[in-house]
Amino acid sequence: MPNIKSAKKRVLVNQKKALINKSDRSEVRTYIKNFIAILDAGNLQEAEAALPATMAAIDKAVTKKVYTKNTAANKKSGLMKRFNALKAGK
Repeated sequence: MPNIKSAKKRVLVNQKKALINKSDRSEVRTYIKNFIAILDAGNLQEAEAALPATMAAIDKAVTKKVYTKNTAANKKSGLMKRFNALKAGK
């Protein structure tokens, strides 16, 4: 444990932010997991309805600096690839 007051505060702030980031990351993973489950079920209408919410959750995580732009782009690209494959009937 640090001895200087500002260092003690930094530890507390970092712990608090880590918990917030963890919950935000978990929320995005849940959206992605649910979207992939819909895709695996082959339900195109539900997938089309869930797609904007999933993309918005990923974008929101970027604005909160939980993910970087490139990480979010990779996640969104992979989801769109799977969605378009279902749409094409593969």
